[in-house]
Amino acid sequence: MPDHARKNVLSTPLILIAVLILVGLGLMLFFGGRAYRDYRRLQQQGLSPGVTDVEAIRGWMTLPYIAHAYGVPEAALFEELGVPHAANEKLSIKQLADKYGREPTEVRVAIQQVILSYQPAARPEAEGTP
Repeated sequence: MPDHARKNVLSTPLILIAVLILVGLGLMLFFGGRAYRDYRRLQQQGLSPGVTDVEAIRGWMTLPYIAHAYGVPEAALFEELGVPHAANEKLSIKQLADKYGREPTEVRVAIQQVILSYQPAARPEAEGTP
């Protein structure tokens, strides 16, 4: 086999490998950036009960994590979704939606409703007080 033919045969797989590595790094940077942005948002806004932003709930969160972060009982979340606690405590919201054939948005809204129902009601200001 001539030298120039051998170089072409060897360079094609190397180019393909290099392209795949670059695509992988690009995807890693893109999704890593999104995860970091969500992490920073949660750190800045906090998740203390009474001052919560239910819009901060993401598909990667598990029900025990949400229960702890938002100060609601785990049982209430599992009950609202109609899923057993056993074998589901380590699944994310997205994984639960896939497993039980529900839309992720539907699951997220149900969780948000439970969280809001456990938040203390806002106290109206007494009339006539400055």
